[in-house]
Amino acid sequence: MDITVEKQGNLLLARVAQDRIDAACAIQFKDRMREISLEGQGRVVLDLSQVTFIDSSGLGAVVAVRKALGGERPLELLGLTPTVQKVFRLTRMDSIFTLHDRWDDGLQDAV
Repeated sequence: MDITVEKQGNLLLARVAQDRIDAACAIQFKDRMREISLEGQGRVVLDLSQVTFIDSSGLGAVVAVRKALGGERPLELLGLTPTVQKVFRLTRMDSIFTLHDRWDDGLQDAV
């Protein structure tokens, strides 16, 4: 799973560089995010702006990452494409995660 990482203050930005998170790669996604989360403390922002498709396995993997981080380290989502946003809205996961449309949505100020 191709995920790049940037550390910016107390914020860890993980960018998914693939167009799908589905059953074929959900386990790889979780494993890679587990590695990434060990790299720092504080907020984790997951940039999904290149992801155009997510299925129930992918959604479950994102939720598993959130649970693994625990209550002390929030997982925030950035740049959901319309199709991915629809999945989050239909499953009501948009009420569980903090969603940001753009990087400048106050994220930089919170670093």
